[in-house]
Amino acid sequence: MHMLTTSVLELFGISFGASALGGALGMASGIFIVPILTIVMGMDVHTAIGASLVSVIACSCGSASSFLKERLTNVRLAIVLETATTLGAASGVLLSGVVPVPVLYTIFAAVLLVSAWQMQMRRRVIATPPSEGSPRGWMRRLDSAYPDRTIGGDVAYQIDRLPMGLALMYGAGLLSALLGIGSGVLKIPAMDTALRLPIKVSSATSNFMIGVTAAASAGAYFMRGAIVSTIAGPVALGSVVGSLLGARLLVFISPGKLRLVFVAVLLVLAIQMILAALNIHGGLET
Repeated sequence: MHMLTTSVLELFGISFGASALGGALGMASGIFIVPILTIVMGMDVHTAIGASLVSVIACSCGSASSFLKERLTNVRLAIVLETATTLGAASGVLLSGVVPVPVLYTIFAAVLLVSAWQMQMRRRVIATPPSEGSPRGWMRRLDSAYPDRTIGGDVAYQIDRLPMGLALMYGAGLLSALLGIGSGVLKIPAMDTALRLPIKVSSATSNFMIGVTAAASAGAYFMRGAIVSTIAGPVALGSVVGSLLGARLLVFISPGKLRLVFVAVLLVLAIQMILAALNIHGGLET
């Protein structure tokens, strides 16, 4: 009984800390939770992915309402992009049963390194207001505006290069299912670079989408028995509480310091996953 209580508290603490960091950075906690559960606690990677997907769903549902109230989420765009993301998630689920664990570790390490580079190189994205010469059609219905408190008014923006955005969303969904990450770490840069969205809109829309993407994958993991309630329960609870704390921390911590912390954490986790792929860490099953 004591061992069970200790294990539950450990899972809660790990997910709480990971979600607080992820929430402060505006990204899902899965990119931190999966390596910690597999490397630190020696958990099977598929069980860790299942628990991570449940936590991503819980975090997305908990924080989406506040973004909707602030009119930051572009719901129409999210629905269009989610068609490609869900298809990618379904593809990732099919591949997850045949891809060897060392390969998963290697792919995850590559994603972590790319994410670290993107965060380090991220530049401020300026919203592009609609112009009279903009192409017309159904895509223009996805254009919107969001309130900016710094200027005391709304900032209009338009959607650009949607086909490229759909292709990147497919890749994000595939990696989300294959690696158990919330895919926000990939969706946010994709929306910034391909669709030219303001960073606030990208973060809020991504947060709205990651829960749907994770839900598309979690059902398949549940049918396979990879979602263990005694593990997923404490992880989901800790993730919800941690994400609320992370949202508050975001107000007080400067973006520069957060970016440095994010890059450092990703680099450490990437090194650990590379070592795991090479079976250097003892006790890791391949």
